[in-house]
Amino acid sequence: MRILVVSDAWTPQVNGVVRTLVMLKAQLEARGHQVMMLTPDGFRTVPCPTYPEIRLAVLPGRRIAEAMESFRPEAVHIATEAPLGWAARRYCVRRGVPFTTAFHTKFPEYVQARFGVPVAWSYAVMRRFHAPSQAVMVATQSIEDQLTTWGLSNIRRWTRGVDTTLFRPRPMTRFADLPRPVFLYVGRVAVEKNIDAFLALDLPGSKVVVGDGPLAAELAEAHPEVTFCGARHGEDLAAHYASADVFIFPSLTDTFGLVVLEALASGLPVAAFPVAGPVDVIGGAAGPDGVGVLSDDLRAAALAALDIPRERCRAFAEQRSWAVSVDQFLANVSPFDAAERFSPA
Repeated sequence: MRILVVSDAWTPQVNGVVRTLVMLKAQLEARGHQVMMLTPDGFRTVPCPTYPEIRLAVLPGRRIAEAMESFRPEAVHIATEAPLGWAARRYCVRRGVPFTTAFHTKFPEYVQARFGVPVAWSYAVMRRFHAPSQAVMVATQSIEDQLTTWGLSNIRRWTRGVDTTLFRPRPMTRFADLPRPVFLYVGRVAVEKNIDAFLALDLPGSKVVVGDGPLAAELAEAHPEVTFCGARHGEDLAAHYASADVFIFPSLTDTFGLVVLEALASGLPVAAFPVAGPVDVIGGAAGPDGVGVLSDDLRAAALAALDIPRERCRAFAEQRSWAVSVDQFLANVSPFDAAERFSPA
């Protein structure tokens, strides 16, 4: 098929949404599908308020229409509820083009954390955005349950995978000068990630933060005892994972937590709060006899996770492939006859 994917999140951003879509594109093309990504790269953009690393498209409607009519897709997927997503949705609704959407990010909770906007207001916007979608794809049962509570419907599962070739156990080449054990956080350094809960923990050894974001400079100054490594990519990122002892995931608002799978694939046990995301990823494998410890006492979880064998974590991650994720995506999209929806090329 010719598949059009619209996303306001794309490289050089570093986050779970981008990594998911990059892998999706590669896997779809490997299966013979033709994929067009409509991302901020092809549009005039402005920085996102409070998060300048994210660029938002300005008045993208005309170019969205041109791309649709030029590419003449046979399936349309809208990944984000931002300017490009809204413009693509508007085009599809007006022209009667079927499309699917995804709920990758808890925007209502993020908007509340940043601007104080009531969550109920934002979820009303989410309901409106997703209402015409043929299917709203979500990664976990917990998020499906939550969205159902907020009035969203037609929800289907689209799980995530992990690149077990890149993220794998390897020699500990990083942190040689830091006291052990090393407790690692990887992700955006932003208020919605609840990173303060990690930085405030009284733990032995060392705490390391890999990632960048609007709070990076402020937190690095406030916590000189913590090693801030900035954003890392590829083999360098994988080496940072594999060189730590426990992965700490303090977020309370993530819909999945792709970094959790990357850590497990690298042989790292996980400590996290018992919330959507970690509960769904680790599931019945939580606890000292599993691959991670989930507890409201994050310090206790971090210390207990030290006793979990690394090989057990790796074996768990090896069962979570991207192939399953792509199978689900293809089962969820709504193919249509492009000749019936678009003018002749």
